[in-house]
Amino acid sequence: MPDNRAPTARCGRLWIDLSALARNYAAIAARVAPAAAAAVVKADAYGLGSGPVASALWDAGCRRFFVAHLDEALAIRDELPPQAELIVLNGLPPGVEPLCARHGIVPVLNSPGQAERWAETARALDRRLPAVLQLDSGMSRLGLAPEDGVRLAHDDRFRQAVDLRLVMSHLASSGTPDSEANAMQIAAFDRLAAAFPGVPRSLANSGGAFLAAPYHKDVVRAGIALYGGSPSGDPADALEPVVRLDARVVQVRTVPEGTGVGYDLTHRCTRPTRIATIGVGYADGLPRTLGNRGAAWFDGRRLPILGRVSMDSITLDVSDLPAGQPEEGDWVEIIGPHQPVDVLARDAGTISYEILTSLGHRYDRHYRPFAGVNSGRPA
Repeated sequence: MPDNRAPTARCGRLWIDLSALARNYAAIAARVAPAAAAAVVKADAYGLGSGPVASALWDAGCRRFFVAHLDEALAIRDELPPQAELIVLNGLPPGVEPLCARHGIVPVLNSPGQAERWAETARALDRRLPAVLQLDSGMSRLGLAPEDGVRLAHDDRFRQAVDLRLVMSHLASSGTPDSEANAMQIAAFDRLAAAFPGVPRSLANSGGAFLAAPYHKDVVRAGIALYGGSPSGDPADALEPVVRLDARVVQVRTVPEGTGVGYDLTHRCTRPTRIATIGVGYADGLPRTLGNRGAAWFDGRRLPILGRVSMDSITLDVSDLPAGQPEEGDWVEIIGPHQPVDVLARDAGTISYEILTSLGHRYDRHYRPFAGVNSGRPA
């Protein structure tokens, strides 16, 4: 447990347990075997720091990493050994193909234009270039339409220029196991992928990893589950927590019954109320929708949020704590053992993905290191 009075110039601290991250990866890898488990480290590893996270996952045995944009891959290229495979989910905007090839990064080809430009780059460099081909199996977000996929499957010039490492698609409803969309998508993907015999397949994301084995294919792309969030939104479905977020108390005072609190006075005190103000807010990734709904925790007790969440502060009702608790400078728990990230997300009317990726850069960040594949639970 961190020192509750440790001095710092910042009003929030974010603890990231890389050993828990590695254990989550190991749990997913064991579940989906013999499929390989890849890691999705886009959006700065869901807000937790792509460099430290990717390095810990490599040490845990991960060899394939997915990001959203080329700049994200470039940012961690030097953090990983050369043999690590970095794959760009959104593909490449026109003109950056030579840069991608120079750094040995693998694009996902989502459109005929992306596919043609990558093949042209390969021909210009006089060598085959690796790629992943995405087929739209029903989500209508990214990927080739069925007719475009079939055309590329029979395009000898494309196949001679491009070394297809995977064909992939993405499940729209994997967090809802009984959704009919899952069965429809796996059937559609199997039909489309059959045009590429011998090419490994990838369909499952974190939610898909917890579906039946036929969804796992050859590669599972694990994201939110690695970071301690639940694909379904149910905290009971989450793996081991990876994140703890604490906020510093900057003021404590008592106000009379009838006092309004926060912008537009959206809370009105129904009794004399002791209010603690903490120095974090929506600029730090805590949604305004937590106002009058969410909470923090101190000494095992829930502290309701009173009024609106401000840019840099949140007001808490601490009336039920013993006199003198908390004091200025104490820390309260925002995400942690009493309030998992999925609970905070539920109270905000959103999902754990959005909470984690919104965490700002004003926190003190502390990484609990990963000591190796066989390391035990830290003390």
